[in-house]
Amino acid sequence: MSKRSVQFTDNQFIDGLRSGDNEVLTALYKKYYNIVLKLIVNNSGSQEAAQDIYQETIIVLYENANKTGFELKCQLQTYIYSVAKRLWLKQLKKGGKTFLFKEEEENEVADVTEEITEHEGKENEIEQMNKSLLELGEPCATLIKDFYVYKLNMEEIAEKFGYTNANNAKTQKYKCLQRLKKHFFDHTTIEQE
Repeated sequence: MSKRSVQFTDNQFIDGLRSGDNEVLTALYKKYYNIVLKLIVNNSGSQEAAQDIYQETIIVLYENANKTGFELKCQLQTYIYSVAKRLWLKQLKKGGKTFLFKEEEENEVADVTEEITEHEGKENEIEQMNKSLLELGEPCATLIKDFYVYKLNMEEIAEKFGYTNANNAKTQKYKCLQRLKKHFFDHTTIEQE
């Protein structure tokens, strides 16, 4: 007897995303991938590009689903299609390509401008932060990563870097953070000018 796949409603998908339910996430990936694949392949894209765009689309959906007061104002399929289309259009523009979507596709689109803009803002900030970390040099770059990414405590950092105690490690982390902030804000103001 074959196991029938569970059918989720749009709201169950959103709730599942919020709670990090793997079964819901897997079902979500399978259910809407083909519409994004068709969209990308029919508009100058490859299967690999479709996978990347779909991944990013799900990230945008996840980010928005976790905002307080987020409400789906259209069908989930329309939302996903719209986000994927906007992301793909931006990618094509970067590559200098332009094209027109077929008219019937235009009717399947919801306005997701705000979501995309916010997502891009976050991506740019992460990119700038990574650049700033690289320019920061050692030992600061590793110390900050160890603390914020790898969640090492001050005792572990003191031992790893050879500081006499956790307080010295804390002082060094503070100095590194100040330098990182300076690098980061110098970059972001240059970018905006």
